[in-house]
Amino acid sequence: MAQDSTSPVKTTKALDDYVLLGRSGLRVSPLCLGALTFGEQRGLGANKEESKKVFDLYYEKGGNFIVNNTTVQKERRFNPNFGGNHRKSLVENLDGSLKRLNMSYVDILYVHVYEYRTPIEEFMRSLDDVVRSGKVLYVAVSDIPSWALSRANTMAELRGWNPFIGLQTRYNLLDRSLEFDLQPACAELGIGILPWSIVADGFLTGKYKRETNINLKSDYRNRSIINYSKDEKNWQILDEVIAISKEINRSPVQIALPYKKRKFGICPEKYGKCPEIFRLNWIQQKPGITSPLIGARTVAQLEENLKSLEFKLTPEQMKRLDDVSQPTGREVPFPYSMTDSFDVFIGKNMQVPNKFAPIATTYNYGRLY
Repeated sequence: MAQDSTSPVKTTKALDDYVLLGRSGLRVSPLCLGALTFGEQRGLGANKEESKKVFDLYYEKGGNFIVNNTTVQKERRFNPNFGGNHRKSLVENLDGSLKRLNMSYVDILYVHVYEYRTPIEEFMRSLDDVVRSGKVLYVAVSDIPSWALSRANTMAELRGWNPFIGLQTRYNLLDRSLEFDLQPACAELGIGILPWSIVADGFLTGKYKRETNINLKSDYRNRSIINYSKDEKNWQILDEVIAISKEINRSPVQIALPYKKRKFGICPEKYGKCPEIFRLNWIQQKPGITSPLIGARTVAQLEENLKSLEFKLTPEQMKRLDDVSQPTGREVPFPYSMTDSFDVFIGKNMQVPNKFAPIATTYNYGRLY
């Protein structure tokens, strides 16, 4: 294959070059900072001091788009209505979040996961109510099938309710199922796409090698890495990412640790430009993408992510990444591929309407009566 050795087209894009989110006038930064890495409770994040440094740097650079989850899941044991998309859950959780955040309103409220139990008209009307109350300015959604997303926004449009303006969903070089129907749906409905898992749980950082004996703890992210490593196509994708990173003649990334001991997000100098920057740059150039979610446990990681705003991959480089990551058509599209994990958030002993029996039985989800 012919190699393109030209430097990427430089841009002047920065965190304060704001973009509009969906069919709204809301201005947001082109990279969204996810707060899942803030706090050590889940074993993934940084302590309070380091988290504040990351937050401060993002804010100082002009960043204004931060996603936070303030849910306290331990309460679910005593309140079966604590989780889910229904009105009672919305009212209780929104009021609790505002109290913990010491705020009178939130800019964007997300419905986190379409859970098949609450009628779409119930949660869309409930969301419209909280917008009209002034506690929420805009509404968005994550991890929802395209048919439910389309029905929700069409219903909102016809009834004069506030529609979803943003969609959080998984999208990366290893999982491009977004392109099957979610991306066209968002284009038609005027919904901005906010992709998460853009490094495929860390697999696309270049941190892992074929010859490495992956002996990882059994948490969610490490299980994902083990699963990714079993598919040779994923390694081929990573090889192409690293090959392109070596071809770019730009100043080398500052190295904090040797490759074998480096922390997630700090790149070995031999790659030239960090592989993470390339997968992020690839996503930023895909149709409909508004603001990819980035996660950073350290200031160095955030700085690496921000470098993706400094340039664009050439059309030839984009094509190489597209070709090597082309879906086979046999993949289970997202969010169906993670439906079997939804019970973790909502609880197993919750009825699923019989009309969704195929979903419940296929993915061992919920309980049919």
